[in-house]
Amino acid sequence: MEKEGIKTNPAITRKLGLKLLYQMILIRRFEEKSAELYTKEKIRGFLHLYIGEEAVAVGAMQSLTKDDNILSTYREHGHALARGLDPGSIMAEMYGKQEGCSMGRGGSMHLFDTSKKFYGGNAIVGGHLPMAVGMALASKKQNLNNLTCCFFGEGAIAEGEFHESMNLAALWGVPVLFLCENNLYGMGTALRFSHSVQKLEKKGAAYGVESAKANGMDVLEVKNAVEKATAYIKSTGKPYFLVCNTYRFRAHSMFDAQLYREKKEVDEWKKRDPILTFSNQLLKNELISPDDIDTIEDKVKAEVQKAVDFAEAGTFEPVEDLKKFVYSP
Repeated sequence: MEKEGIKTNPAITRKLGLKLLYQMILIRRFEEKSAELYTKEKIRGFLHLYIGEEAVAVGAMQSLTKDDNILSTYREHGHALARGLDPGSIMAEMYGKQEGCSMGRGGSMHLFDTSKKFYGGNAIVGGHLPMAVGMALASKKQNLNNLTCCFFGEGAIAEGEFHESMNLAALWGVPVLFLCENNLYGMGTALRFSHSVQKLEKKGAAYGVESAKANGMDVLEVKNAVEKATAYIKSTGKPYFLVCNTYRFRAHSMFDAQLYREKKEVDEWKKRDPILTFSNQLLKNELISPDDIDTIEDKVKAEVQKAVDFAEAGTFEPVEDLKKFVYSP
């Protein structure tokens, strides 16, 4: 069932190139600003940054339709932005303001927007995989022409929910895309210490699930891989398992001292920065100019500042409403 890595299609238009580059830079600058605001205690609780992994969310979303369901982990800011959630509603949520996409009750790890069919932001490792199978089963029962895409890290593959979900998805034949973002570290535990089989895409064969891998640092390769996966799912109604091998440049969370990996290793991976490599590719093919990159940076800077201003101007929920939503009417 395992397929070889998807090769990047060199054919790309200027319009698409600018779109992908803008989205990746927006995620990067948004995350950098979030880290800054966290140190100023504007954002509290946990904060897991997506820096370095932008190509996966941006590439994947190009091949997912507005009718497809999206579920993610607690490292979901990038997915939310790539899905089209308003940056202001995301920032306000991280501030704990009522104007946030989860009304200030979810914070960084629980971004949610039904209008975008974006169902979290799920804090329990692997906990959303069974939910994805349930959503896909519902789509099948209702004869809907959509699929459910479930993003998760390689740490979830060591959880029982992964194996149960893969088994049921295959057994029931439901339209779900299991998309693993393999960043090589489950919190502080390296992949080689937690998985006896480190070529994770091989695990799909045990359940008869069509599987493939892709270079998660290459936005076009991810786009092509997800395009192939979604075409398979929608033509067969069966599940698909895609592993995108990527790397997070920042620590697991803002509380992480990051003592488990060498700085040299991080620096080596930064040479494969998805934004830098894609920018260079576009420049080399003369699809964009340095001025285009400057224009994007200026636009993103204004967009991020607008989001911060929106969050700052937001309102905290009154104390007397703390019991609201605890029980249904």
